[in-house]
Amino acid sequence: MSDEELRAELAALQADLRGRLELAGFDAARFMRIAEPVLARARGERIAPASEVNRVRGLVEPPRENDVSDAPSAGTEDFERWRASGQDAIAHGRLAFCVMAGGMATRMGGVVKALLDVLPQKTFLDLRILENAAWSARSGRPLPLWIMTSHATNGPIREALDRRGSGVHVATFTQNLALRLTREGRLFRTSDGAPSPYATGHGDLPDALLRSGLLARFVERGGQFVWIANVDNVGATIDPALLGWFADQKVDAMVELAPKRPGDRGGIPAWADASSPGTRPARRLQVLEEFRLPEGFDAESVHVFNTNTMLVRADALLRAPLEWTWFEVEKTVEGRPAIQFERLLQEVTTTLRTAYVRVPRDGEASRFVPVKGFDELAAHREVIESIARARGLLT
Repeated sequence: MSDEELRAELAALQADLRGRLELAGFDAARFMRIAEPVLARARGERIAPASEVNRVRGLVEPPRENDVSDAPSAGTEDFERWRASGQDAIAHGRLAFCVMAGGMATRMGGVVKALLDVLPQKTFLDLRILENAAWSARSGRPLPLWIMTSHATNGPIREALDRRGSGVHVATFTQNLALRLTREGRLFRTSDGAPSPYATGHGDLPDALLRSGLLARFVERGGQFVWIANVDNVGATIDPALLGWFADQKVDAMVELAPKRPGDRGGIPAWADASSPGTRPARRLQVLEEFRLPEGFDAESVHVFNTNTMLVRADALLRAPLEWTWFEVEKTVEGRPAIQFERLLQEVTTTLRTAYVRVPRDGEASRFVPVKGFDELAAHREVIESIARARGLLT
């Protein structure tokens, strides 16, 4: 497949699909650039496999002893000061909460995960709305709740919000959309002959927020902080003491890390070279997914991992020159291999000054309760209900 043939396929897309792609941030020129390794392999050129291309280069080292702080603990003078500071920020409209809800629960039958019942007659989305209502009532003003959806989840989530009569402060915005390729560099087509669109990953969040206008309007009104979390992590709720601690730090972002347990896989904090000499510090503590680690690096030597929950200064998210790596990923679609390109939200840590905080993982204080399948949901349902009641989400 030549570059010209792929460009011709893109040019021949039906108008409605082309319009959907353009509204969702698709850029044909960028698509051609990131597809080049696939096209080169199809031409028979000696190109490294994606598993090698995706790895970071240079020296990678685990975090040092003092690189990760513990979350504020109750009973100290600092804790009370940070909690008061965080509550004040919330009361004055300086916090927005952003939930990532673009995923389909493939391990749970392909349902919209946000709309899955996690407690009796309570979905993940319900719990986020209940939390928002509780904090809006406490602060005496609506707290912005932004929900990042995908082309697959936007319609059902919007319908659910409309049924609940959510206010205008609860808004959705859609992440990016692109098209899958075959190994030969053609557009991957499903059994009906149509191209196969997909959402390009949670790294879309900054661009999608900018496109929506939500972030710019929030900053114009004096907004300062954005808390970002997965919709299915019920433990990742608003914590005024943690917000106050972050506001005290001279950083742009804060990543929540959980203690690692046997079998845990995910991004870890590690020292590595930034990829753009002259535009970013030569070396930075950043979050790296395990597939990006060099061969021989022992991920088990790092005893915490990323929960995909972070606090970010709104102005930095709005204006920082964030740079992205597009990772080549092979999926199976309709029983056939399909290639897609994704980006990861954690890459903001390669640009933004970032603090790392170790958060609790057990009991009512837990800030990390992963639910990837029905087995985990059954195992965690009791603690999820306990967390929801302790934090005022349920009465």
